Amino acid sequence: MQLSHKPTKAQSLVNFILVSSSFCALYVVVSVLLLGPSNLVRVNNASQSVSIATTLDHLVFGIASSKISWPKRKEYAKLWWNTTTTKGCVFVDSLPDEEHDRNENDTSLPPLCVSQDTSRFRYTHRGGLRSAIRVARVVAETVALHNDSDVRWYVFGDDDTVFFPENVVKTLSKYDHELWYYIGAHSEVYEQNRLFGFGMAFGGAGFAISSSLARILANVFDSCIERYPHLYGSDGRVHSCLAELGVGLTHEPGFHQEFD
Repeated sequence: MQLSHKPTKAQSLVNFILVSSSFCALYVVVSVLLLGPSNLVRVNNASQSVSIATTLDHLVFGIASSKISWPKRKEYAKLWWNTTTTKGCVFVDSLPDEEHDRNENDTSLPPLCVSQDTSRFRYTHRGGLRSAIRVARVVAETVALHNDSDVRWYVFGDDDTVFFPENVVKTLSKYDHELWYYIGAHSEVYEQNRLFGFGMAFGGAGFAISSSLARILANVFDSCIERYPHLYGSDGRVHSCLAELGVGLTHEPGFHQEFD
């Protein structure tokens, strides 16, 4: 007499695992056949492009100036600007025709851009200059002018800021531009930090914002600075708007101010 055999729970579990594994293997084979080798190559190429080292070509500079200060300070820009390798613009409030012609003929100078009108924004700081709003908006206007996919970092400074572009590239290469970074340094003078904050990058020393963050910041910048009419300077407005996005300063001592 043959006894009936009822599968145990352990045997049922083993059978289930074997069947599931077979389906998974079949799914992988079918997926590879459907994708084909060309699609697999494209995925590999995409991962390789992410690992390409940061170069000067991945940087865009936004420099704040004015009609009055640029003729006096453009010699600073000649020390570091290279028209064949450096991208960006010097933003001024307005520009006489003769100065425009002179700047166009001088290949050692960066191009000049006239800032947009900022009269709609309030400025209530007593004793300050409302030009701080225009200078702060250099961030948004630079992103708008140079919003190419190959831009990794936006670097900002004043017309008397002297950059060493190769050093800037080396410093920023330590960070992932696809993450949100606000990189700079506080002032070397305690009183300046006490007045304006130890967590703020001072614009005169220069600072950098990763492209992923800069594009988000540019989209909300105008609505943000409307909430800060009482602030004194431009860098305070940039810092406040970044703080609203939850981004703090990443300190890099290479960005620094010198005081006489």
